[in-house]
Amino acid sequence: MIDGLHFVRAAATKSRPVRWYVYAWRGGPRIMVSDGPKKPNLTKDALAALAEAHEDRKPIQDNMLAAAIRQCRGRPGEILTMSPEWRRLAKSTRDTWGLSLDAIEDKWGELPIALWDDPRMITEVVKWRDSRAGTPRAADMGVTVLAWLLDWCKLRAKVRLNVAADVPAIYTGADRAEIIWLDEDIAAFKASELGRNTPRQQFIDILELACLTGFRRGDLCAVTFDEVTDHAIVREALKKSRGRRRRAVVPLIPETKLLIERLRTRHRKEGVNTLLVNSRGDPWAPVTMTTSFIDARSEANDGKGIFEPGNPKLGVPDRAKHLHDCRGTFVTKLCRTDMTNEEIARVVAWSSENVDRIRRTYVDDAAVVVALSQRINRSL
Repeated sequence: MIDGLHFVRAAATKSRPVRWYVYAWRGGPRIMVSDGPKKPNLTKDALAALAEAHEDRKPIQDNMLAAAIRQCRGRPGEILTMSPEWRRLAKSTRDTWGLSLDAIEDKWGELPIALWDDPRMITEVVKWRDSRAGTPRAADMGVTVLAWLLDWCKLRAKVRLNVAADVPAIYTGADRAEIIWLDEDIAAFKASELGRNTPRQQFIDILELACLTGFRRGDLCAVTFDEVTDHAIVREALKKSRGRRRRAVVPLIPETKLLIERLRTRHRKEGVNTLLVNSRGDPWAPVTMTTSFIDARSEANDGKGIFEPGNPKLGVPDRAKHLHDCRGTFVTKLCRTDMTNEEIARVVAWSSENVDRIRRTYVDDAAVVVALSQRINRSL
């Protein structure tokens, strides 16, 4: 494989398979698009486009925005070349934000940084956001990363203003607290995996552990048996909150204890002590876990995927369920204990209002329906 190429993998959707976008270099022009599960080799046309891109590549001047971006993020994989602010971000965040920095460099990299001190650039940022409205979450992420970058530039006296700081988001579905994996979703996912000629138990393990701990992706990959006590899983969460790492203490309910005992029986390589392992017995890498799980979710339910139904009359589309939505499922399990909303909120690092909404939607309302059904049946 040619050094310097930049590959971006887009997960499969209901209408297309896994798609690969190939760029001449990180932040460079796109030279190929390919569909398929494996990283593609370059075609003749792509090789010609690569050669042309390098011929046209211009040196980066110190006064360009691209120079600031590269000074901020450093060289890929070389921690010591990164700025302190970029290094402080979790690797998963650097990976995600890196895609937005690529888009920013592609759009404005050759512009002088001095232009960003002109308040009229606010209009340009809004135009850029709106031009990407077809993928609203990516559009909002781009503005968020641009605002962060301009703050980084302000600290180094490269700009005096941050014209992206107050640009509002356009994604209206950012709060997914009301979306959870229901019992029927979990059953459909398990049936799809166990119905294969070669069952993929590792994906069921991921889903079950997420629903029984509420862990985020990074913690799902990293949690070990050493962190399991008789009554809780105790670990320092990988994700920071307000600049500080939260010590996660997740109470063990009977279902979780049974799952952990099953996880002890999985094949794992010598020295591997993580609760979750892939098919080779290795710990999961966070990005690989996400993309693999998304593919499995999209293939589930006879290829229909697992979705939160929308409301066509109100213009609300169906939304694919994410691994992160398992946190809401865990909340419903805690709501069925004697824990208060405030106690549950501390466990999952949510607001008590979000917990209360989950409780009223999926626990209290369900209990009312069951009680009414029992009363009706008794009267018949």
